[in-house]
Amino acid sequence: MRIALFITCFNDTLFPRTGQAVVTLLERLGHEVVFPLEQTCCGQMHFNSGYHAEALPLVQRFARVFAEEELIVSPSGSCVAMIRDHYPRVAAETGDAELIERVRLLGERTFELSELLVDKLGVEDVGAYFPHRVTYHPSCHALRMLHVDDKPLKLLRAVRGIDLVELPQAEQCCGFGGTFAIKNADTSIAMLSDKLRAVLDTRAEVCTAADNSCLMHIGGGLSRQQAGVKTLHLAEILASTEGAPLGVPRVGAGDVVEPAASIAVTRG
Repeated sequence: MRIALFITCFNDTLFPRTGQAVVTLLERLGHEVVFPLEQTCCGQMHFNSGYHAEALPLVQRFARVFAEEELIVSPSGSCVAMIRDHYPRVAAETGDAELIERVRLLGERTFELSELLVDKLGVEDVGAYFPHRVTYHPSCHALRMLHVDDKPLKLLRAVRGIDLVELPQAEQCCGFGGTFAIKNADTSIAMLSDKLRAVLDTRAEVCTAADNSCLMHIGGGLSRQQAGVKTLHLAEILASTEGAPLGVPRVGAGDVVEPAASIAVTRG
């Protein structure tokens, strides 16, 4: 199948290896991955902060850039939730019937990575190999807005060599929430402290999630504590194979390489 990758501005800027892992994974499964060069921010930060008018040009841009794509994937549950749940609200506020219909159709064609693999492509075993002790944190948007449920866990359970351990109080928020962590720093830190304790109780080598925003928050806390636990996006674990092992990343997962837009140079 032809699948368009919406990498998101957050991943493109800070975690480009996640986008590269998505391409590696989907191409290994036999699919064609394309990368529309004009893509940019989905507007979630603006919308969640109350700036709906400022989010509108980004909604319109996304609708234009991805208009011809029949299947869109993103390694970010929060951005997919923005497209699926909040774009219709922004469009409705304009009264533009054409835009309302376009974003409705886009929402039906846009999937978070684990949704795409399990629900759309019908695959749980992607041929991954990752011989490490791992725990999984379900991000709030993916869990509560997209209702991905245990799809990421189904994918992780099929990974060869993995030692997957349950995260205590897994459904509790990590405290990031985008601008929430800035506007309500004390509350955010308190929530993060609870999450870090749960992660450490698992004795995992790696904490994974389907959103790098959560992993940045959790990884930062683990790094400051020098806990020795690493963070890694679900896509990067699924992209690892015995023939091309990814290994365990360094704490912080902030290694900067070329932006994910460079995927387009080789992928078209």
